Amino acid sequence: MNDLSIPGTQSTPAIAADTNAGVLRMSGESYPENAYELFAPVFEWVEAFLAETDRPLLIELELLYLNTSSIKTVMDVFDLLESAHQRQRDVAVRWYFDQQNERIGELAEEFREDCTFPFHVIGK
Repeated sequence: MNDLSIPGTQSTPAIAADTNAGVLRMSGESYPENAYELFAPVFEWVEAFLAETDRPLLIELELLYLNTSSIKTVMDVFDLLESAHQRQRDVAVRWYFDQQNERIGELAEEFREDCTFPFHVIGK
């Protein structure tokens, strides 16, 4: 299983996954033309990590803006985590946001309400 590294652009987040550490990080804005294409490697990495290891998985987010299709794909990632959590896997999310950006903080809280695994929304 390989690490994942997708450089960020003006309209896409930087995405990095460290297999040994069990951490997936995404930061920046996300309004790509095709969110499913952008996030396909993320789904593949998360699915492979959960299938091939028994180590904890932490997703750290510092997303500043998400368009509708990005919101849907992030929800799909959280669905993978929810399924893993139901199977007693140790998974968690930490979503960092600028407290002056209330909208993204509220979005993160909405996601958190739908999840039973540890999900921390952290204002900076």
